[in-house]
Amino acid sequence: MRKWLLLSGAIIAEVTATMLLRASIEHPVWTVGVVIGYVAAFALLGLTLRHGVAIGVAYGIWGAAGVALTAVFGAVLFDEVLSARAIVGVGVIVVGVLVVETSARPVSPDETVEVGR
Repeated sequence: MRKWLLLSGAIIAEVTATMLLRASIEHPVWTVGVVIGYVAAFALLGLTLRHGVAIGVAYGIWGAAGVALTAVFGAVLFDEVLSARAIVGVGVIVVGVLVVETSARPVSPDETVEVGR
């Protein structure tokens, strides 16, 4: 349970930092929050990995949730256009991550995977 709370915190920190990044265009003082948010996001993502979540799972969920939430909050907070096509695109990203993550299977100890050969 703790690992999913850490991942949720990483997502919230990253989306918050991205929203502050957008706000800092007009008000540079928000840049401090951008730096703090991104540092927190990566630290929490690292802790998530330390708690045993596979990198593909953690990064996939983090990325998909970040894209979806950033698109929605950008539309709500900054009046950015979120067209039907964009909504479909976000949906495809989320579905793609779900397919990849639910298709993963654990590797048994007698199976070896050699990278780069």
